[in-house]
Amino acid sequence: MFNIVLFEPEIPPNTGNIIRLCVNTNANLHLIKPLGFNLDEKQVKRAGLDYHEMAHITVHESYQECFNSLKGNRIFAVSTKASKLYHETSFIPGDILLFGPETRGLPREILTNPANFMNIRIPMVKNNRSLNLSNSVAVILYEAWRQNNFDERI
Repeated sequence: MFNIVLFEPEIPPNTGNIIRLCVNTNANLHLIKPLGFNLDEKQVKRAGLDYHEMAHITVHESYQECFNSLKGNRIFAVSTKASKLYHETSFIPGDILLFGPETRGLPREILTNPANFMNIRIPMVKNNRSLNLSNSVAVILYEAWRQNNFDERI
């Protein structure tokens, strides 16, 4: 099972879509406060449909609390600033895929954290803004799952 971590997510429908994605890929979802919304908001529920009850969601008060609870798993911080492309690595069950807030990405102190196994990015056309958060999570999570033969037990 992979761990999706959203650091201070801001846009309710993105998180709703990611909840649905996590249920359909058997991934755990970790949300680090502050959240830019309440998980009970209509927009989150609408995007996540009726998947909330099936999701494995943990809300953490801080970055440190989240990573203390996931200690021992490799951290892949996803950033447009990374040099390594996401498909140039091998993912294993338990890996943490860490994504930043929609409007500003992961802060420098997280990207330079020595606990990170690797910083990775999704290739894009130059001089464009980043992809939508839920699309980015889907691209990388499905690659990780593909590398593990879409094993539902992971």
